[in-house]
Amino acid sequence: MMTTRASLHTLGCRLNQAETSILGEGLKRKGFELVEFGQPTDLLVLNTCAVTEDAERTSRYLIRKTLKHSPHAFIAVTGCYAQTGMESLKQQAGIDLIVGHQFKLDLPAFLPPAHELRKRPAAEIRHAKAIERGDFELPYFAESEATRALLKIQDGCSAMCSFCIIPFARGHERSRTFEDIQREVEVLAARGYREVVLTGVNIGQYAHQGRDFCSLLRWFDQAAGFERIRISSIEPTTVGEELLDLLASSKKLCPYLHIPLQSGDDQILQAMNRRHTIKSYIKLIEKALVTIPNLGLGTDLMVGFPGETETAFQNTLAVATDFPFSYLHVFPYSSRPGTAAVRLKQRILPASIKKRADLLLALDRAKRLAFHNKQIGKTISVLFESGTRDGYSFGTASNFTRVGITVSGDFQNHILPVTITAATDRCAFGHITSDSQTNPAMAIPTL
Repeated sequence: MMTTRASLHTLGCRLNQAETSILGEGLKRKGFELVEFGQPTDLLVLNTCAVTEDAERTSRYLIRKTLKHSPHAFIAVTGCYAQTGMESLKQQAGIDLIVGHQFKLDLPAFLPPAHELRKRPAAEIRHAKAIERGDFELPYFAESEATRALLKIQDGCSAMCSFCIIPFARGHERSRTFEDIQREVEVLAARGYREVVLTGVNIGQYAHQGRDFCSLLRWFDQAAGFERIRISSIEPTTVGEELLDLLASSKKLCPYLHIPLQSGDDQILQAMNRRHTIKSYIKLIEKALVTIPNLGLGTDLMVGFPGETETAFQNTLAVATDFPFSYLHVFPYSSRPGTAAVRLKQRILPASIKKRADLLLALDRAKRLAFHNKQIGKTISVLFESGTRDGYSFGTASNFTRVGITVSGDFQNHILPVTITAATDRCAFGHITSDSQTNPAMAIPTL
């Protein structure tokens, strides 16, 4: 009997990636054989993003691309675009199933058995306008081929930033039950993961039966089976001294923070309905840099928000230049239907947006190089991934530095001390440090 193939593809954030892994586990339990995205398939599950117009456009393109090499493939679409753009997706030919966020992780249950999969004359809709606000559990736990496990602890956001469609796509803040987190942690530890990345939309708002985010982190710090716990992107208003002290004192919590700034101008932050000011953000970052040694620090910056004058942009550029960020994520503003920012009139010309984005992207490269150069001479712990590329084995340091070494051998899922000897803006390079092996400094490779 022939197996029925299924492929999955994720657009967007780490939370989406975590949920795709869960969906993959559900498909395997239903009898599907998972194949790499882009290969001929009988089923495509596309986990979409709606943060930008480009993400929506990419979703539509990937559906058409899949139907070219697999014209009879059953197409199931879920994720943020399925929640906010359902009417648009209903008009696209070839889609068989559209599942909104309320029912996202139940998607495999809406499919017929693998051997009975058939195209449908019209898309079936599983959609709810109102997403439940209560605490949640996951239906099953996924196993990933990656060395770092993504662990969903929270969903939704109630902040209502004026540019952001996520509250409309994912609903209000809600937290995963602590008992369900415990169960998955036991499974992940038994599978041998060395690092767990905590994911969510607004993870600093985690709350379940009297346990807040910091108390959850303290529990993780004592839990058996992991060497590293990493926090994904976290809002500045949810980072306090208690969290910074935990990151500084813990042997498991990674010295890494990604704290979105969005703009370096207070008037723009106010128009964005952000809940921090430049003064409060600077105070937080200064405290973090003093408290946490060798901190890896990233941020998000948006350019072209309506009303962003040249002066406002220069304020953003100045803040980004002055602080020792290890990298910058730069996003052009994208108008999202239903958000408050749509009503703002002072639109920025596309040419100006591109010019500003290019300046910040050049600064990002300089920041990455400066941070990697700062690691030279230090010995840092690196979790290695599988395989090699161009003769190098690569991994990620606890402070999120990308590291390559030339030593041959399979170091997958091993955490090893590496002394950094060279750097580019893309990666730091070094050698494993041990009593039995001391390699000379390496030449910088061309990657």
